[in-house]
Amino acid sequence: MKTKTYITAVACLLVAVSGTTYAGGNAADGKTKSSKCATCHGAEGKGSGPTPAIAGMDAAKFTAAVNDYKSGKRKNAMMEMMAKKLSDQDIADLAVHYSSLK
Repeated sequence: MKTKTYITAVACLLVAVSGTTYAGGNAADGKTKSSKCATCHGAEGKGSGPTPAIAGMDAAKFTAAVNDYKSGKRKNAMMEMMAKKLSDQDIADLAVHYSSLK
């Protein structure tokens, strides 16, 4: 019983202190992978004109939006093309990166 309690406590602690992860995402990796996003959304994800800002976007909302473009549920030719090239890990990394920006 003590082992189970210990494992639960450690897991909760890891989640609490991680801060830069979302579903296995890594902010540093996301920053590296964001160069193609920067073409339209800008280097800091602030967007411009008709291109929306993604900086500071909630990681879960970012993930859902990109997956919707990837599946074709959301329509935008450029986003569909870009999203289809992303793995689940890429999306998680980008989500953490953009959610960390102000």
